[in-house]
Amino acid sequence: MIALVSLLLVLSVSLLIMRVGAVALTLTGLSRESARFQAQSAFLGVGFTTRESEHVVGHPVRRRIIMWLMLLGNAGVVVTVSGLILVFLSATDPGSWLPRAAGLFAGAGGLWLVFGSRTIDRHLSRMIGVALRHWTDLDVRDYASLLRLAGEFSVIEMRVRPDEWLAGKTLAELNLRSEGALVLGIERTDGSYVGAPRGPTAVKPGDLLIVYGRTSRLRELDRRPAGSDGDRAHREAVGSQRAPEESFTKVPG
Repeated sequence: MIALVSLLLVLSVSLLIMRVGAVALTLTGLSRESARFQAQSAFLGVGFTTRESEHVVGHPVRRRIIMWLMLLGNAGVVVTVSGLILVFLSATDPGSWLPRAAGLFAGAGGLWLVFGSRTIDRHLSRMIGVALRHWTDLDVRDYASLLRLAGEFSVIEMRVRPDEWLAGKTLAELNLRSEGALVLGIERTDGSYVGAPRGPTAVKPGDLLIVYGRTSRLRELDRRPAGSDGDRAHREAVGSQRAPEESFTKVPG
C-alpha cells in the first residue's frame, strides 16, 4: 500500500511539474496549446518537430525552462518505473496483484480527471502564474488576456498554398481588416520575418501568416479557395462583419 501511495504521489508531482512548465512557457509568449505540448514533450522526453524546437531553443528563457523539464522528467521516469516495480514486487501473494493494479488504475484515472478538469486547470494555472510572476523574472506579459484569446478570438498560423485565395495578392488587395482579420506577421519560406506588415506587402505561396481574429472566420479563411468562390466568400465575410457594427451605430428612433 505504501508503494502504491508513493507511486501516485510521484505521478501527482510529475503532472504538477508539467503544468508549471506549461504556464511558464505561456508567460514567455507561447500559445497555451503550444506551451502544453512543449512542456509534456520535454518532461516525457518524446521530442518535438524541428520548427517547433527552433522557437524554443532560440529563446533563452524557454530554453532554460525546457532544460529543467528534461532534467526533472528523466528523474521522474526513473522514480515512476521504480515505484511501479515495487508496487507489484512487494506483494507476497500473487493474488494481491489484481487489487493493486485496480488501485493503480483508479488512482491514475482520478489524477487524470483532476488535472484534466477545466475548472481546476484554470485555478491552478492562475495560482502558478501568480507564483511565477512573484518569484521569477520571466516575461510575464499576458498576451492571451491582452488579445482576449478566449472563446471566439484566437491567433492562428496559416500556411499559404498556391491554390488558395490568399496567394499572390497584397494585403491591401486582400483587405482582411474589413472582415475582422488582422495579419500580425509573415514568415517567408527563406526564413525572414515581416512584422506588422502593411498594405503593399505581398502574400506569397509558402508564406506562414500569423493572423488574429474570430476563430470561425480564421478557419474559413484558411480554407478559402482561389477564384470567384473565394471572392464571394470574402464579400460575405465583409457583410457579416459590418452587420453587427452597423447595429451599434444606429440610434433608436
